[in-house]
Amino acid sequence: MEQVNDTAPQPSGAGQFSIEARVSDLVRLGIIGLFAYWTLELIAPFALIVIWSAILAVALFPMFDALSRLIGNRPVIASIVIVVSCLVLIIAPLALVAVNFADTVQALIGKLRTEDFSLPAAPAAIKEWPVIGERIYNTWNQIAGDLASTIIKFQAPIREVMGVIVAKLASVGGGVLSFVASILLSGLFLTRATPLAAAVQLLANRIGGEKGVGFARLAGSTVRNVSRGVIGVAFLQTLLCGLCFAFFDIPARGALTFAVFMLCVMQLGPGLVLLPMIVWAWFSWSYGTALIFTCLAIPITVVDNVLKPILMSRGLSTPMLVILIGVIGGTLSHGLLGLFLGPVVLSVFYELLRAWAWPAAASTGSEHELAAGFDGQVQRSVQ
Repeated sequence: MEQVNDTAPQPSGAGQFSIEARVSDLVRLGIIGLFAYWTLELIAPFALIVIWSAILAVALFPMFDALSRLIGNRPVIASIVIVVSCLVLIIAPLALVAVNFADTVQALIGKLRTEDFSLPAAPAAIKEWPVIGERIYNTWNQIAGDLASTIIKFQAPIREVMGVIVAKLASVGGGVLSFVASILLSGLFLTRATPLAAAVQLLANRIGGEKGVGFARLAGSTVRNVSRGVIGVAFLQTLLCGLCFAFFDIPARGALTFAVFMLCVMQLGPGLVLLPMIVWAWFSWSYGTALIFTCLAIPITVVDNVLKPILMSRGLSTPMLVILIGVIGGTLSHGLLGLFLGPVVLSVFYELLRAWAWPAAASTGSEHELAAGFDGQVQRSVQ
């Protein structure tokens, strides 16, 4: 008997149709990819501002929600009040510190160029310190006496370094303007909280299902806690230090205040600036003035140990190294705006990576408490 071949050849039209379908799919993907590339090119200059605006909106949403309900469900007025408050409480001191810091550095550069810069002689009281007093006294006076020749010897590298410093100072003004634009845009985001919250939930659900929604909640909680516990406390300590420096008329207070803010955001605290200043005050001022300055500086140094446990949820344990890398990397990459953006973004990435890699630890910890708090805010905004 002859065997019947079941595998009959398919019509050539079917194969041609399959090839055309694949080519059509590739063309569609190419067009979508081209438009996506163009879109990214167009929004790239504003990406940092938009991201920081979204972070500010998430961090300020509880305050905005409470204020809106207090004045009779008027989100626009509540948003305007919050934006104006942020501009007055954050931008104005930051701009003053930046301008004062720039003036101090420019004055230093002017003295170096006119060769009219000299260090004061060491105070005689240092010589009476035990063990190291005489050595510090002699070294200080030696450096002060040879400072002019040292500057002349290293004039070329000093000029290059000063050029870099001047360029960085010029970028500070742009960073302040970007910060202002971010605050204004965050006010617009707050007025559109309901559709934006629904869109975030829908997008997270489409990408990762229920787990994606949980990650979105955790991200929002991390943003809120890091913003309050790290940047908020840093702003408060910097503001207190700036007022203290202005009250006692401390020289170079703009540069010192900026250094305090950097150290506070890095989670190192203002002690690295305040403690040497306390020592300097006891040798330079009267005992009564130095005692008053010490009584004010010590509480400012330790106030973060009281506020951080209150403002940050106990389950959020982002390591200091993560925040430090975020501060340094963000500042080097994106200037003043990156100083705030870096620790928040890196902390969110760390918490999401931790929840994804160790889901059992995340589920038994208090991440669920953080997620529940964010979920309540989102559900209220959606309703």
